[in-house]
Amino acid sequence: MKSTHIETVAIHGSMRAQKAENSPIVPGIELSTIYEHAKDGHREGDLKYSRLQNPNRLELESVLCDLEKGAEAAAFSSGIAAINSVFQTLSHGDHVLIPNDVYFGTRKLMWEFSDRWGLEIDFVDMTNLEVIEAATKKNTRMIWIETPSNPQMFITDVEAMVKWAVDRNVVVAVDNTWPTPFNMNPIDFGVDLVIHSTTKYLGGHSDLIGGAVIAKESGPLMDRVRSVQVVQGGVPSPFDAWMLCRSIRSFPYRMRAHNENASQLAAFMTSLPGIEEVFYPGLVSHPGHKIAKAQMRAFGGMISFLVSAGEPAAKKMVASSRIIKAATSLGGIESIWEHRKSTEGPLSQTPNNLIRLSVGLEHIEDLKVDLQQALESPLTT
Repeated sequence: MKSTHIETVAIHGSMRAQKAENSPIVPGIELSTIYEHAKDGHREGDLKYSRLQNPNRLELESVLCDLEKGAEAAAFSSGIAAINSVFQTLSHGDHVLIPNDVYFGTRKLMWEFSDRWGLEIDFVDMTNLEVIEAATKKNTRMIWIETPSNPQMFITDVEAMVKWAVDRNVVVAVDNTWPTPFNMNPIDFGVDLVIHSTTKYLGGHSDLIGGAVIAKESGPLMDRVRSVQVVQGGVPSPFDAWMLCRSIRSFPYRMRAHNENASQLAAFMTSLPGIEEVFYPGLVSHPGHKIAKAQMRAFGGMISFLVSAGEPAAKKMVASSRIIKAATSLGGIESIWEHRKSTEGPLSQTPNNLIRLSVGLEHIEDLKVDLQQALESPLTT
């Protein structure tokens, strides 16, 4: 029976069909790098070399495809490797529109490699279609979307962007790492490519690195992604693919708790003196709330906020927590936060007093107490 319910898909989507009685319920890890040829020689579709295909990676790509309602998926060794593959589908002289507020790794990738690849890049306000129109050129070939954006949580109207792009033959790529397929399926709106850092919520335990690209349809665009995957070789190991399949089986239930905790914590934070502004699309006060509500099923586990007393107080707050750990990344079962500008470095465009918080699965009352005591911690001890 083929289910469309995400809980069932997550559990069974990466399982191998049982070929005999008494088969293992959980597939094993297949470590062999090579496979024996058939007597009549290697045949199209046969396993040959693990960089090209591996049973664990095939299982992972199958479930990722089902989760995002796509036609084909390619798994990578990291999120940035997946992002890299999408930009490498473009040709010399192509123009790309990217959000002003975007994952710093994406920004740095463009700063360091777009000229070498011959790409023209413009960072724009992705919340304003008029700005997009004004920035469009004859050679615009791709629009890159993050919604909510990282770290300031701006919301882009995905459906409106797809309608705009279709008329201009522009590829729409959406980094869906923060919403996850539990909260949003960009392909439902006609998006061409969906990208994930599977390190984050899909992995969920801060113990593996991975990435993925899922395509709305098979064809030349995804063929180019696949070429980067297998020819350049940025593939996950069988063990990482197996670990990620294991983690995905509990992903929908973890995501429910991330959503619930973040929603409650964001509402609590809005009443705390010392916090200037809370960025969370589930808050009615968020300028993108209406669009987020229309395109998302829930609002995710990420919160960003501004500390009223400025950068020193923000850094002190991050250093003063007892449960929430100071670390970079997100999407794990443990709550972590960071003074984001310090992490990104001197070229960062993030506000000096912004803290980015990945809300974990601890009890909500413990998180409230820890956040409040960290906020009230004096600047000098």
